[in-house]
Amino acid sequence: MMWQKYAGSRRSMPLGARILFHGVFYAGGFAIVYYLIQKFHSRALYYKLAVEQLQSHPEAQEALGPPLNIHYLKLIDRENFVDIVDAKLKIPVSGSKSEGLLYVHSSRGGPFQRWHLDEVFLELKDGQQIPVFKLSGENGDEVKKE
Repeated sequence: MMWQKYAGSRRSMPLGARILFHGVFYAGGFAIVYYLIQKFHSRALYYKLAVEQLQSHPEAQEALGPPLNIHYLKLIDRENFVDIVDAKLKIPVSGSKSEGLLYVHSSRGGPFQRWHLDEVFLELKDGQQIPVFKLSGENGDEVKKE
């Protein structure tokens, strides 16, 4: 565009400079959106409940080792799925001894109802699975901590 000029110059901005500027602009925008999506998930009740269960489970804490680190979700993983009534996540976790994935299944009765955990288990990188939480009972009123 001929009307775009450098400050104090009569020449238009070169094509390479425009491409570089737009590339940086869009990459920064993508990074911000990715961060905001991660923040949204980490503040959601289905995520918080699962992390609380992991933090209060002594066997899982022992297997991972202190300190417990919760990592960002891999948003491109097809197993991370959230809709109106179901949430299924794989949350990467690590500690000083090991690392693994916290598998979470949460559900709710309808769009404006509270989330509740159905099942949470930790799968360590060596393949060992540690059940952390399992909802038991036909009507969902009993909670069994593994």
